[in-house]
Amino acid sequence: MALVAALLAGCGSEPAALPAQEELPAPRPVGVKDPAPPPNSSPEEGGCDPRASYRPRGDLPAPGAMPPGSTMAKIAARGQLVIGVSQTTYLFGYRDPDSGEIVGVDIEIAREISRAMFGEPDRIRFRSMAAAERIPAIKAGEVDMIIRTTSMNCERWREVAFSTSYYEAQQRVLVRGDSTARGIQDLGGKKVCAAEGSSDLANIAAAPAKPIPVSAVEVLDCLVLLQQHQVDAISNDDAQLAGFVAQDPTTRVVGPPLRVEPYGIMMSQSTVDLIRFVNGVLDRMRADGRLAAIYRRWLTPLGAVPTPPAARYRD
Repeated sequence: MALVAALLAGCGSEPAALPAQEELPAPRPVGVKDPAPPPNSSPEEGGCDPRASYRPRGDLPAPGAMPPGSTMAKIAARGQLVIGVSQTTYLFGYRDPDSGEIVGVDIEIAREISRAMFGEPDRIRFRSMAAAERIPAIKAGEVDMIIRTTSMNCERWREVAFSTSYYEAQQRVLVRGDSTARGIQDLGGKKVCAAEGSSDLANIAAAPAKPIPVSAVEVLDCLVLLQQHQVDAISNDDAQLAGFVAQDPTTRVVGPPLRVEPYGIMMSQSTVDLIRFVNGVLDRMRADGRLAAIYRRWLTPLGAVPTPPAARYRD
């Protein structure tokens, strides 16, 4: 519980959550009348492959030598990247209670992009944001990119764009240890919590058992609601749920996956050159083993470490 409280305390631009021992506001039912298209739409489904991004063009430019007139050159002239991240997503982007720094898989990938652009890993201004802030922040040009355990799906591709997938998660269900539920199929009429603005809510609403999706600002808030018996379960990506179990061993992950969720780096549709650049960085990280090394550093405590997904391209 100490780590939960530390993560909830947060800082920066994210709204502060109440401490775990205090009552959070009652969870809000989410009326999803028209669920989003399935995140795993294939090329045969309307021609959309959510994992397919823009192919890198040639070798990466040398750090500090971005092509004139490019989005990268404009960022270089500014002197730093502005990247939206989470500070409450255990192992991916969270504030370490000892150092006070935001750390995790997503943060290390951000540092590799900075290294490729500037020759230094720390030329970044991190902006902590809630899940629901991601797309508005990209569309308003408030950040250059968002690296925040963001699932790539066809609906989101209509508003923003993504890199190739850097991690493949599986949406599953977390319950208290005394629950008799063995998966989403046993949660009909029960409250299942997910982060506001996440694709998890639509996936919960689409489950045949008809659970009741409820939202919280952050999925970590869902853990507190579960501990307070205000919701019956949480549905989120497996790596994050395993992190919750590490924080609260009285909980457990149950049932088969609801969906496979590919994580991508979110960027503006108007910055295709930046997307190609980022994909070049990810390609190099796959080839030289740095992406796999980041997995091993952060995800080994959760069990078997997966292999980074191969890149898919649309052009």
